[in-house]
Amino acid sequence: MTVTPIDLFASFIRLDEGGRVRAEQPVFDAERDGWQLMTFHVRGDADVHADHWEVHSAADEVVSCLDGAIRLYLRPEQPGHEEEEIRLVAGTAAIVPRGRWHRLAPDGPSDIMSVTLPRGSRLEKRTDG
Repeated sequence: MTVTPIDLFASFIRLDEGGRVRAEQPVFDAERDGWQLMTFHVRGDADVHADHWEVHSAADEVVSCLDGAIRLYLRPEQPGHEEEEIRLVAGTAAIVPRGRWHRLAPDGPSDIMSVTLPRGSRLEKRTDG
């Protein structure tokens, strides 16, 4: 096997249950098994679907800021409560618990990386503004 560099911003890294790791086309597939590492350049809200809540039912998600700064919002678990905001700067990460609705918003141009099991992931349009 030849070892070659992988452009993390042009590929997703898939980690299979059997221990195999490979670079794949950057397509998020909510039916796929195995862990997936995703890295993105983000310039604005549209790059992180800030107008949607996201949830991963199969696993926790690690969200990390590699460069710049982003805000991670957790949807309130009880009606009438406020969103929880976690600010991530370069070199920091947060773990979003399995089944917890969340969304991202960049503070400006940023690079982010996330790792989760995509199976069962869903998006839901925000209705709270």
